[in-house]
Amino acid sequence: MLYNIIAKLDKKLNFPVVMAHCDIPCKIYDPISAQIAALTIIRMVDLLNELKTKPSLTLDEQAQFLRLVNQKEIHGIKVKEEINVIWGDYIKAPQLTQYPELHELVHNIMLASSQAKQHISRDAALNLLQQVNRFSEIFWATKQVSTFKAICPYPPAETIVYPNLHA
Repeated sequence: MLYNIIAKLDKKLNFPVVMAHCDIPCKIYDPISAQIAALTIIRMVDLLNELKTKPSLTLDEQAQFLRLVNQKEIHGIKVKEEINVIWGDYIKAPQLTQYPELHELVHNIMLASSQAKQHISRDAALNLLQQVNRFSEIFWATKQVSTFKAICPYPPAETIVYPNLHA
């Protein structure tokens, strides 16, 4: 009802159109979200592979299978979104000059994320994580922050790149 009233007023008074978007230059970027999403894909694949070993699945296990696949899909999209935001909002000419591999790397992350979504493949998921880790190394290097690699403290216990914030 309120919308209709405002729409009628707009027709009569011809309100000026305001355009905006949510890209506020907050400068808060961190590839950890993409790394965690890639780790989640690996974990979902591991859990799916556990279900695969059973000769048949109960109804609850079938529901679990669907939930695991759904989460794998959601996190595959999240990897793409997180990398794309950093790529589009943070990466500029100076970073591209310093790291000319970025174009191809980002494109390969998009492809690897699709592969990880399309298949229940630990190798595909690990390939995605490896590329996201490389992106993370470059990202932190552009901020003059050193990095180190460590095994994450939760399943799937894979190696990821962390910024060394104590240096």
